[in-house]
Parts: sequence; structure tokens; C-alpha cells
Amino acid sequence: MAKARKAGDRELAAAISALRKPTVAVWAAGLLARRRPKEAQSLVQLGEALRTAHRTLDAGQLRRLSHDQHVVIQELARTARALAVEAGQVVSEPVLHEVEQILHAVLADPDVAAQWMAGRLVKAPDAALGFTGLEPAPGAAPPRRAARSAAPAKEQVRPPDPDAGGRVVQVRRERARAARAEAAEAETEAERSEAARAAAQEAADRAGTDAAAAEEEVRVAGERLETVRAAGADAAARLKEAGRAAAKARARAETAARKAGKLTGPEG
Repeated sequence: MAKARKAGDRELAAAISALRKPTVAVWAAGLLARRRPKEAQSLVQLGEALRTAHRTLDAGQLRRLSHDQHVVIQELARTARALAVEAGQVVSEPVLHEVEQILHAVLADPDVAAQWMAGRLVKAPDAALGFTGLEPAPGAAPPRRAARSAAPAKEQVRPPDPDAGGRVVQVRRERARAARAEAAEAETEAERSEAARAAAQEAADRAGTDAAAAEEEVRVAGERLETVRAAGADAAARLKEAGRAAAKARARAETAARKAGKLTGPEG
């Protein structure tokens, strides 16, 4: 908006100003999609696999993917929180929970997923309650009914997405790589901190040594000052005593001179 105003484009500035400011949760979720596009794409693919499993009513696939979705969403929400903190925005626990709800909606709704990946999500979608509104594929039947039905009925069930498991494995591999990278970065930061601490300790030791030397110099200077002060006081006392002796000598000299004058003067 500031750039538009600076450029003199009032209409563009007004349009930008009118845009709704996203909540912290929506902003953090969008930051995740921008900064971690591969992990975001894996989440979208996991949603596609889950929707396929719902349509085909594949109980085994649903159990596996449902477990994966909770793990993935929790880890991605924590990643979004870390990215927000790096950008200077604190994310509270309620906001973190809202980020998780947004990611659940991304899994459940392909339109929300598309908006999220494109960076056009401006408000938190309604809380996703499972995969409501997703109709089973023609010929699909609940697991129990499928077990009792005849063989031809089983053949009508569409097979699950064969790539879903591979995508989940890819998500796990990417999480492991991210964890290893984070651990390596933390180790490097720890080494930097240790080097800085060692340098600070060395500087502190040098400062301590310099302070001790300065204190010794102050002590010696103090002793010298006391010696000089004592010598000065002694010299002042001797000077005073010499002054009194000189005064007495002058007085005796004057007395002697007067007596001599009387003895050598003309007789009366």
C-alpha cells in the first residue's frame, strides 16, 4: 500500500487498504504454504488420498491415512508456528489450534486446498467435520457389507489410489530430512555459541588479570603517596624547627651587636 501511494496510484492504494487483514492463524498457515511448498503439496496429496479412500470406503486405507493426517497436521502446525516466530510473530496455543483446523480443512476441501496453495486464503474456513458431503463412489459399499456380498460386488469397488502410500512415505522422508537439517543447524548454532562463550571467557580472564595488575599499581602508588606525604610532613617539621632556630640566632646576634655597640661607643 505504501508503494502504491508513493507511486501516486490512489485507486490501487485504496483497493489494498480495503483488503481484509488475515488473522494470525491464516497468516501463519499461508506462511507455511509459501516457505514449505513441498510439505504443503504433500498435505494436499494426502487429502486427495483420504478423499479417495472415503469414496471407495476402503477401511484399511482410511485407518492408515487417518493416523497419518493427525501426525502430519500436528507437525506442519508446529512448523508454521516456528516460521511465524522467525518472522517475529508469537503464536499462542489457541492460534496454533486454529492453524491445525485450517490444515484439516485443506485436507477435507479441495477448494480450500487450492486457495491455500495459491496464497488466496484470507479467512479461516469453517471447521472441517470429517469428509461430510463426500459421496461414496458408485459400487462402493461399507466394509462389513462388502464382506458379505458376492464376489462380483467386490469387483465393482474402485481400488484406492496406489500412489497414496508413496506420498505418505514421501511426507515422512521430507519430515526426516527437515528434522536432520534442523538438528544440524542447531548443532552449528551450539558450536557458534560455545566459541562465543570461550572468547567471552578469555576476555573476562584478561580483564581480570588487567584489573588485578591495576589494583596492584594502585596499591603501590598508594604506598608511595603515603611515603611522600610522610617525607613532606617531616621536611615541613624540620623547616619549622630551622625557622625557630634561625629566629633565635638572629635575636642573639642582635643582642650581641647592641652590647658591642655600647662597649665601643664614645665615653660620656
